[in-house]
Amino acid sequence: MGAVSAAFCLIADLNVLGVILGSAVFGILVGAIPGLTATMATALLVPVTFFMPPVPALAAIVTATAMAIFAGDIPSTLLRMPGTPASAAYTDEAFAMTRKGEAELALGVNVVYSALGGLFGTLVLMLAAPALADLALGFSSFEYFWLACLGLTCGVFIASLTPLKAMVSLLFGLLVSTVGFDAIAGFPRFTFGVTEMMQGVSFIPAMIGLFAVSEVLRGMAAPEGPASAPQRRIGNVLRGLGPIMARYWPNMLRGNAIGTLIGALPGAGADIAAWVSYAVSKRFSREPEKFGTGHVEGVIDATSANNAALGGAWIPALVFGIPGDSITAIVIGVLYMKGMNPGPTVFVQNPQLIYAVFLAFIVANLLMVPLGLVAIRGATWILRVPRRVLLPIILLFCIVGSFAITSSAYGIVIMLAAGVVGWIMEENGIPVAPAILGLVLGELLEQTFMTSMIKAQGDLLAFFDRPLSVVLGTLTVLVWAGAIVRAVLKLVRARGAGHA
Repeated sequence: MGAVSAAFCLIADLNVLGVILGSAVFGILVGAIPGLTATMATALLVPVTFFMPPVPALAAIVTATAMAIFAGDIPSTLLRMPGTPASAAYTDEAFAMTRKGEAELALGVNVVYSALGGLFGTLVLMLAAPALADLALGFSSFEYFWLACLGLTCGVFIASLTPLKAMVSLLFGLLVSTVGFDAIAGFPRFTFGVTEMMQGVSFIPAMIGLFAVSEVLRGMAAPEGPASAPQRRIGNVLRGLGPIMARYWPNMLRGNAIGTLIGALPGAGADIAAWVSYAVSKRFSREPEKFGTGHVEGVIDATSANNAALGGAWIPALVFGIPGDSITAIVIGVLYMKGMNPGPTVFVQNPQLIYAVFLAFIVANLLMVPLGLVAIRGATWILRVPRRVLLPIILLFCIVGSFAITSSAYGIVIMLAAGVVGWIMEENGIPVAPAILGLVLGELLEQTFMTSMIKAQGDLLAFFDRPLSVVLGTLTVLVWAGAIVRAVLKLVRARGAGHA
C-alpha cells in the first residue's frame, strides 16, 4: 500500500496534473487533424519529456495517446477522413451515420465508449502486469530469447495484413540494429569508419524520423486537402445514448476484450484491434445487412477496441520490455532515458512509478469525456488548420527533439534518413512498425541468443531445457509452422485455380 499511496501523491502534484491537462489538449489537436497519428503525437512529445521527471513524462505520453486515438474519430465521423489509422476501420460507418443526420449520436458513442474502453484496458493492465512481472522474475536468457522471437513473429505473421512486406520491414530493422559495437564481443560493425556510427543507430531519432518526418514528407507530396469543416451545427452528443448503451452493452464488452487482447500482442496495436473488432461485430450481428449504411453497432465495437488496446499494449512493454505497438516502442525508449529499464525488476525497484502510470491512465480516460465534448464543439476550428502552417512546425519539433536527445547533429542525420526511408516504405505498401520492432528487439534477440549459447556451450537443445522456455519455444515454433502451412495451402490453391 505504501507504493500505491506514493503513486497517488505523485499524480496529485499540481505540476503533474498540469502536464496531463496540457498533454490532453495536445493529443486532441494532433488526433483531430487528419493524417497525424497517435504515434506521431508520442514521438513529438519525446523531446519535451526529455526535460521532465519520469512521472509527468510518462503521464504526458499516456494522456496524449489516449486523447489522440479518440480525437481521430472526429474528422472520421464528420468528414470521412480518419484522424488516426485507428479510426479507419469504422470511418465509412460513422460517416454514413452523419449523412443520415446522426452525427451527434456517432460522436457521442465515440467519446463515451472510447473512455470506457480505455478504463477497461487500464483495469486489465493493473491486474495482469504485476502478476506477469512476478512470473517474469524467473526468466533467464533462454526465455527472453523465445519472447523476442515470439514478439517478432507476431509482428510479421499475426499483426500484419501483408506478411511478406512485413518480413522485409522487420529484416531491415534487425539489420539496422546491428550497426555499432557488438553487444558481446565489442567488435564494430557496419560503421564504415565513421566514429559516430560506432554508438549505433539511436532509437529515438530513428523513431521520430520513421513516423513523424515520413508524415511530413507525405503531407508535402500530397495536394492541400479539401478539408472543409462541416456546416451543420453539432448539438448535444449525449442525447439518445441511454437506449444505445442498454441495448449494445455486450458489444462494448466484446470490443473491450478483443482490443485488450490484441493490444497485448507484441507488434499489434489499436489499428488492428479496431479492424478485427469491427469484423467480429459484423460476423455475429443479428442485423449484418445494416453494416455500411450507418449502423451504430460496428462503431461501438471498434471504438471500444482501439482505446482498450492502449492499456493492453503496455502489458508486454512494462513486464518484458517488448513493445505492444509502435507507441509503446517509443515508451520503452523513454523508460530507458529515465533510468527505468522496462522488465519485471521495474515492479520491484520502482513500484510507485508503475502505479503512477496506472493512475495516469485512469485520469486520462476520465478527462476524455469532458475534454472530448469541448473538442467536438470546436471541431470546426481544429479542422481548418492549414497544412502549410502545420508541417513546418512539426518538422521543427522533430529537429529540436533529435538534437536534444543525442546532443549532436548525428541525431538529426539519423532522423532525416529514417524519415526518407519510412516515406519510401509506406509509399510502397511496406509497413513501418515491423522495422521499429526489429530495431527495438534486435539487440535483445542477439544478446540473449549469444548469452544462451555461451551458457549452453553451443548446445541448441538447451533452448528447450527449462519448463518456461519449452512453452515459449513450442508456441513460437507452432506460429512459424502455421505461417508456412498457410503459405503452402495458398500457393496450392492458386495453382489449382490457374489450372482450372
